[in-house]
Amino acid sequence: MVNFILKRVLQMIPVLIGVTLVVFLIMHLVPGDPAVLMAGEGASPQRIADIRHQLGLDRPLSVQYADYLRNVLHGNLGTSIRSNRPVLKEILVRLPTTAELAVASVLIMVVIGLGSGILSAMRQGSWSDLLLMVLALLGVSVPSFWIGLMLIYYFAVKIQIFPVAGWGTWAHMVLPAITLGAGGAAIVARMSRASMLEVIRQDYVRTARAKGVKESVIIVKHALKNAIIPVITVVGLEFGALLGGTVLTESVFAINGVGRLIVDSISARDFPVVQGAVLFISVMFMVINLVVDILYRYFNRRIELN
Repeated sequence: MVNFILKRVLQMIPVLIGVTLVVFLIMHLVPGDPAVLMAGEGASPQRIADIRHQLGLDRPLSVQYADYLRNVLHGNLGTSIRSNRPVLKEILVRLPTTAELAVASVLIMVVIGLGSGILSAMRQGSWSDLLLMVLALLGVSVPSFWIGLMLIYYFAVKIQIFPVAGWGTWAHMVLPAITLGAGGAAIVARMSRASMLEVIRQDYVRTARAKGVKESVIIVKHALKNAIIPVITVVGLEFGALLGGTVLTESVFAINGVGRLIVDSISARDFPVVQGAVLFISVMFMVINLVVDILYRYFNRRIELN
């Protein structure tokens, strides 16, 4: 296990270097100059040139990228052009909000999606199976921002049960979490149904039934442990995406999370924040994938990690 983790950590290094290079080049190739935005309308060319020199934007791209990598290796993601605060601090300030929203969304995703998938598989061909799969199809097809707007209209404007926007209490968390969890729950439901149908047709499940084992014991103890393995992959990827920030949902509900930070920074051409946030998200994705691989081994001892 230790060798596997070390091997995966070493494999992360070239990937992270590639991520930093791609984001660095994209940010410097898009139209717009942060020095012009900072100087404001009507600024003289000399004023703009001074700001570019102060930010180091007048140096060759290769030198800027080399300096950026050197700073990253020392744990310094740079300083925000807009706020003049450390990039890591800007990210960490927003991360708890995004993390809370991600965890709540994943709980909804797992509870509703896994439960629906198992129920649908156990009642294959029934009206409840058809209804659940139609709802799952709608959940995958309908855009998350539309779900969010409908939830705001009915539950925040019409009935006025939950707040329209913002963050701070559990009530603020409900509508955004449902908005994000709905699509993921639909994917988990379809995946768990297909996986459960495959498992319950195995010989060992039929043998357990022939021995008179209770159906609930068969599902929980025998079938679910094997059927849940592909579901773990889906949940892990969805959780990683949520930690990366959900731009549309955070914008609809006016939540100051990581996704909104990235969008605002792109608009302001705040290169250090965008590069640092993308690098941070990439590391989170890789760590979550590593955890998923370890969970494979936990749920199925026959799986070898190498």
